[in-house]
Amino acid sequence: MDKHIIPSIIAGSQAELDERIAKVKDLVDWIQLDVMDGRFVSNNSLDFKFTLPEMSCKVEAHLMVNDPVSWIDEHGSKVDTIIVHEESCRGQDKHNAIMEKMTTLKKRLGVAINPDTQEEMIQHCLDKVDFVLVMTVQPGTYGAKFIPEMLGKVKQLRSMKPDIDIEVDGGISIGTIKAASEAGANRFVVGSYIQDADDVKAAITALKKEVEKEHKKEGEKDRPDTAA
Repeated sequence: MDKHIIPSIIAGSQAELDERIAKVKDLVDWIQLDVMDGRFVSNNSLDFKFTLPEMSCKVEAHLMVNDPVSWIDEHGSKVDTIIVHEESCRGQDKHNAIMEKMTTLKKRLGVAINPDTQEEMIQHCLDKVDFVLVMTVQPGTYGAKFIPEMLGKVKQLRSMKPDIDIEVDGGISIGTIKAASEAGANRFVVGSYIQDADDVKAAITALKKEVEKEHKKEGEKDRPDTAA
């Protein structure tokens, strides 16, 4: 299963968005836009009519908002993947509306869960989404403290749906990414560790090396013993 380092981006203006994208767009395959409405979480980010530059990497939007349906209507065509929170799409009507819009847009769909939400709450939709995002911090800010207990959710979700992409988001750094990988995550959203680095390219390279080590170790375990 492919592993990806995904820089996350918060922005209060188009100029800030452009600056942060420019730092990473040529170094990774994916970036994540952190969209916050000041209600679902206390902070605001990308709550304006933004544009994205032409770039080779793909873009996913992490919707930390109370009304994901309205955001999808206005901005959904700009990105490749949309992540909605289980906590903001409860109720059959809202769930159906999101699924209908994603089908129309032909976009990938992920479902995210906050630290206080148990993984069983999304078991019903694991066959309908493309991947799962497990928050490993309380959402809404850069630099929040990593919650290692959340990796138990990653392990359980990997057991429940072995072939699904599992993304972790929050507090991911050179000191935590190995544990997340060992738990079963294969997509790693990284915020302040990359954006605040003196050398962004070196930071991304170091993170990639950590998950590549883990990937190699898994491959070695899977190989049969051919010794005589």
